[in-house]
Amino acid sequence: MIDDARFEALRNRLGELHGRSHALARQLGDVDLSDLRGPADLALIPVLRKSDVAAMQMAAPPFGGVAASPTSAFARLFASPGGIYEPESVGRDPWGAAKAFVAAGVAPGEIVVNCFSYHLTPGGRILESGALAIGCPVIPAGPGNTEQLVAAIAQLKPSVYCGPPDFLKIVLDKARAAGADVSSIRKALVSGAALPPSLRAELEGAGVRTRQAYATADLGVIAYETDGPGGALMPGMLVNDDLIVEIVTPGTNEPAPAGKVGEVVATRLAGDYPLLRFATGDLSAWAAPGRLKGWMGRADQSAKVRGLFVHPGQIVETGKRHRELGALRLVVRREGEQDAMTLLAETASPNEALSIAVAATLQALTKLRGEVALVARGSLPNDGKIIADERPAP
Repeated sequence: MIDDARFEALRNRLGELHGRSHALARQLGDVDLSDLRGPADLALIPVLRKSDVAAMQMAAPPFGGVAASPTSAFARLFASPGGIYEPESVGRDPWGAAKAFVAAGVAPGEIVVNCFSYHLTPGGRILESGALAIGCPVIPAGPGNTEQLVAAIAQLKPSVYCGPPDFLKIVLDKARAAGADVSSIRKALVSGAALPPSLRAELEGAGVRTRQAYATADLGVIAYETDGPGGALMPGMLVNDDLIVEIVTPGTNEPAPAGKVGEVVATRLAGDYPLLRFATGDLSAWAAPGRLKGWMGRADQSAKVRGLFVHPGQIVETGKRHRELGALRLVVRREGEQDAMTLLAETASPNEALSIAVAATLQALTKLRGEVALVARGSLPNDGKIIADERPAP
């Protein structure tokens, strides 16, 4: 839970940054900082979507007015896919990765082989900075070059791997086939790809204790796995303590209903690249207070139907105009070589008049005609999808 002290710190920090970050000041608009007293109050502030950042940076290079210091004040400058650029703030552990290593059981002095990319993007540096912060030497391996990597592991004897989980399997398999000794690796902090139970079981069966972190190029480490008092893995991932994380209904500024899958929105105001209500585009849900379920897919669900874009926010607005409705899902299909859309809407009181009214609202908001199917409450899956595009790939 987020206590009063953290919100007081949030208000104070926003006050400090208001005159330094032009983009943050625009985002706050006329919001009175004294009105921000709890998580629900954050909905007063519009989210900053990752899809907006590239356009902001094009209009006001290099960082779209978000940075609170001149470019020369940053330690490193990165370029990520999608035409987005990120700076690294100076200081110890600027990406908040140290706690993830500690939670994975990594101790000062252990050698870490880092297989995240060091080429332009911040991935390698995010994890490296956390390892260095707790006193661990780092082998900056990056991805690929498995033969050279296996030889380096056999020679330098790192005890910790960090990188994508599937690449660790490739390394272990390559070493086994080559008869190389990589048994020094006993721990792994993985991210950047799915870790299904079968892969975790295989890695741990090979003697590598495997824990995962959830990180993005913009925010650094958002959450990470932890163990309970008896050493058993706790459900979900603990949110990093220098972030405020919300789950919002995709395509909106508003918190998702309790227990529902939604888009991860994070506020991180440490350093000189402050991100306020930054929508990551990732889906997740709360496993418990302060603990995310981890990455559950992407929230970017806009679909082009008969030449017009339909956005999740339009579907959410349809529901707001008809309070009898619960969860909604717009299904887009191809029927007779044409796009067709059907709005599935949960309700406890289905009737023809409601169906006709909802169809009219849908057409008014999207400028497209669609069918409406009223379904029983609780019948739609809780997967965060508001628009399901089921058309075959071209």
